[in-house]
Amino acid sequence: MSALSALPFLKPVHLRPPRSSPGGQRRHTLPASEFRCLSPEDAVSVFEIEREAFISVSGDCPLHLDEIRHFLNLCPELSLGWFEEGRLVAFIIGSLWDQERLSQAALTLHKPQGSAVHIHVLAVHRTVRQQGKGSILMWRYLQYLRCLPFARRALLMCEDFLVPFYQKCGFQALGPCEVTVGDLAFVEMQHPVRGHAFMRRNSGC
Repeated sequence: MSALSALPFLKPVHLRPPRSSPGGQRRHTLPASEFRCLSPEDAVSVFEIEREAFISVSGDCPLHLDEIRHFLNLCPELSLGWFEEGRLVAFIIGSLWDQERLSQAALTLHKPQGSAVHIHVLAVHRTVRQQGKGSILMWRYLQYLRCLPFARRALLMCEDFLVPFYQKCGFQALGPCEVTVGDLAFVEMQHPVRGHAFMRRNSGC
């Protein structure tokens, strides 16, 4: 069982009552909304959303399909997908990092002994953007990290225009990131992961 399935706030959330057939018997329907860890089987759906979201803006993706499969095999518990009626609409993929700041190696490595969660990518399907889903998903992800005893902080790198979004999510800018991708430069941001004992006592973690 994944760590995610044990957390009340990350169990499937049903946003509308089950439908009934004309005879009064309930029909089987997929959950209206569900949050769960991603698996390697989700990799293609993840990449399709990511490719559309990033290539039009920066010309490249943070993670390519083989890298998505790599992280979903190594550390699926550090990912989170938002599914609506069985369809992936938004996701986060992370891995562990063991240094104070991100370096070029952080783009491809998972450090199992690390205490920093490197958030590689957050993306939302184009049909449901401008609905606040990115902020909601990040909030749920950070709540989940608070229940992982090894997680002490979350790190990410983003372009300048995304800094205000992540600041609203509670991240603080650490300054320019040493990582570059082609001509792109990034700001490194951090979010402390606090309250481990409190969260474990009061949320069933």
